[in-house]
Amino acid sequence: MANTFTQLYVQLIFAPKGREKMIPEAHKEEVHKYIAGVIQDKRRKHKLLAINCMPDHIHIFVGLHPSQSISDLVGDIKTASTKFIKKQSWMPFSFEWQKGYGAFTYSKSHIDVVVKYILNQEEHHQHRTFKTEYLDFLNKFEIPYDEKYLFEFYDLED
Repeated sequence: MANTFTQLYVQLIFAPKGREKMIPEAHKEEVHKYIAGVIQDKRRKHKLLAINCMPDHIHIFVGLHPSQSISDLVGDIKTASTKFIKKQSWMPFSFEWQKGYGAFTYSKSHIDVVVKYILNQEEHHQHRTFKTEYLDFLNKFEIPYDEKYLFEFYDLED
């Protein structure tokens, strides 16, 4: 019987809901570790390649195992990390993720570039907003969109 062979690399992007409900810098590494555990759980079999939480969004780059759909993986990450963040009591308000996400696929030859891009988010966002970055992704990947269905974007400079 033949085996299944895949090479699936996906960058996921999503954002917290509400302006004041942002990922605290002081706890960023704890969030990274927790989400890494969700992704690499033995049942899911995915491989985390890079992760970086910004105050108003998160990038996750995954070697996707074909046994789980992208939407189910994102749902699992959002549900588990929301419960984790709420349990920590880091914020005086209730944390949750916005609905929706971006998922962008890459070939193996792009792994290093995407990993470096994700790990250098702080530098990128000194020069452009999350909204600009996200719209650039949608345009680069030629994904049609309606502005009314995009994330709620927040200017962190206010």
